[in-house]
Amino acid sequence: MTPAARVQAAIGILDRIAAGEAAEKALLGWARGARYAGSKDRAAVRDHVFDAVRRWRSTAVLGGAETGRARMLGLLRQQGIDPDTLFSGAGHGPAPLTQAERAAGRDPAGAEAADLPDWLWQKVVADWADKAETVADAFRSRAETFLRVNTLRGDLDEALRALAEEGIGVEPAPRARFALRVTGNTRALARSEAYASGLVELQDASSQAVVEALPLHPGMTVLDQCAGGGGKALAMAARLNGGPVDAHDADPARMADLPGRAARAGADIRMVADPRGPYDLVLTDVPCSGSGAWRRAPEGKWRLTPDRFTELGIIQASILDAASGLVGRGGALAYATCSIFAAENRDQIDRFQARNPGWRLETERLFPPDQDGDGFYLAVLRR
Repeated sequence: MTPAARVQAAIGILDRIAAGEAAEKALLGWARGARYAGSKDRAAVRDHVFDAVRRWRSTAVLGGAETGRARMLGLLRQQGIDPDTLFSGAGHGPAPLTQAERAAGRDPAGAEAADLPDWLWQKVVADWADKAETVADAFRSRAETFLRVNTLRGDLDEALRALAEEGIGVEPAPRARFALRVTGNTRALARSEAYASGLVELQDASSQAVVEALPLHPGMTVLDQCAGGGGKALAMAARLNGGPVDAHDADPARMADLPGRAARAGADIRMVADPRGPYDLVLTDVPCSGSGAWRRAPEGKWRLTPDRFTELGIIQASILDAASGLVGRGGALAYATCSIFAAENRDQIDRFQARNPGWRLETERLFPPDQDGDGFYLAVLRR
């Protein structure tokens, strides 16, 4: 495919997304009908699509319309690329720009420039004040890729050597002790020996930092109450010299890959359908807006509604209350979200303490979304 043909493909996919189709489904539908597209073509089209989704409002404003064509026009303008080099009609590319399209568009402002719905931009401003623009701007770019060195399989130096031998560029990341930022050849990770052997795991640096801040030591009884794919359970097991760590999720299907991941990592993860306790530590990485990870899942900021945001708050509170009953005397209750909003973070903790006297806040961390990792929140409470 020519560069122009890749832009045309992205235009069609963006129109499907605007009509309500999920981005991944729209990309898959295009790929099935584009057998001629090679792996580099598919990667390039994917990048175009997600760059536009991250900047859904500003690209439309700059392009002058709510269409895939206008959004790609706006994106090229943002990137400083002359649209005429790609909107030429040649090489299966988009048709040349009309005079109306050349004259259309304006500079975005406010929530448009922040690439957020109005109501979410208001929340970001309320919670982050003079840092609001910096936080919102972080979501307009792609996230870095981070690895966790699995100390059950080797140390930091071994991981650095192994990855270098496979041509994968990495550097130490500042947010967590065993975090590595991938700087080159990212697509080789999935087939690398370092990954296959369990020496490294894909895990955001802020997620790693959350586990590092937990009061863990070998011999403790530990529950990951909302385990999902199990990234934090595996990281906790590494800190516990292998485990064990009990893992539970309200939707057990989300843990389907965890046994295989645990075997590869050399971790003792026990799947628990009905945890009873008491535990020395219970981690509740609760369902949330996912706002801290909107660089990775940019559709989230456009799909989230005020009603769903309120519903998530109710779910979070109920999980906290239930999990507190699983903590033994003197034990710790850890509450985590990948959210940047106070309503899902400190406000939840304040309300929990008001409902449940006797719990004190021992540790609190708030990681902003930036080049060092996703946005994350952690609170550790103790009886």
